Amino acid sequence: MTVTENRPWRGVLVATALPLDDGLRVDHDKYAEHCSWLVENGCDGVVPNGSLGEYQVLTPEERAKVVETAVAAIGGERVMPGVAAYGSAESRRWAEQARDAGCTSVMLLPPNAYRADERSVLLHYAEVAKADIPVVAYNNPIDTKVDLVPELLAKLHGEGYIHAVKEFSGDVRRAYQLAELAPELDLLIGADDVLLELALAGAKGWVAGYPNALPRSTVELYRAAVGGDLGTAKKLYEQLHPLLRWDSKVEFVQAIKLSMDIVGRHGGSCRPPRVPLLPEQESAIRAATEKAVAAGLA
Repeated sequence: MTVTENRPWRGVLVATALPLDDGLRVDHDKYAEHCSWLVENGCDGVVPNGSLGEYQVLTPEERAKVVETAVAAIGGERVMPGVAAYGSAESRRWAEQARDAGCTSVMLLPPNAYRADERSVLLHYAEVAKADIPVVAYNNPIDTKVDLVPELLAKLHGEGYIHAVKEFSGDVRRAYQLAELAPELDLLIGADDVLLELALAGAKGWVAGYPNALPRSTVELYRAAVGGDLGTAKKLYEQLHPLLRWDSKVEFVQAIKLSMDIVGRHGGSCRPPRVPLLPEQESAIRAATEKAVAAGLA
């Protein structure tokens, strides 16, 4: 499935890790090359300024340039920036920045400065929808403490505020309820380690982490899963799952960057307050990555 003109969030969109130099400055040239490399290796697009892209520790100037860099590298129709912010007005401004940069969709968390109630969530998405660019909701109740349950997602979709949802709750049962309540709302796989389950439940896309390091095998896994080739999908899923499960751990940014380093990409360091992996964590990720490489999955 490739990027489509009216639903550009479909397919494999990689939540991109952000390359930093030795001084922890953003390396925009390396980032542009990484975006191009992902598309060349079968991915449909990128999601800059998500949690994996460390958007919370970027300056406004850096954050804007990251979007512009991705658009220049692969085209705006392939770029769906995260526009999360503490305030709805700020999220709307980031959505407008993405629109003006040439993007054709954005991804938006619910309010995440406090445990927002349903009225606040509705108001938040209504405000960002005024930017006149399609919004994909991002449900991450683990980090935001705000749960976009199927009933609330159906309301947001019914009001025209959202067109799809990146589902990160880990509860695959919701896919079926969501399909009943809002059949036109696209479900996107939001956690790498429930890919097969959500693909079988009708997912239309994957906002992905581990393709940053292993694009070809992870894209093959996704295509097989949504295409119903369970023999291929199950084998790849079993081989890759020791890595995919790190996407749902607190250390997911460090883990994916380490795997990138091991396969010869530029992963590198993270900005504080993220800290280096513990030795036992690094050892586990290194072993799983090297096993994947030895199996021809890199």
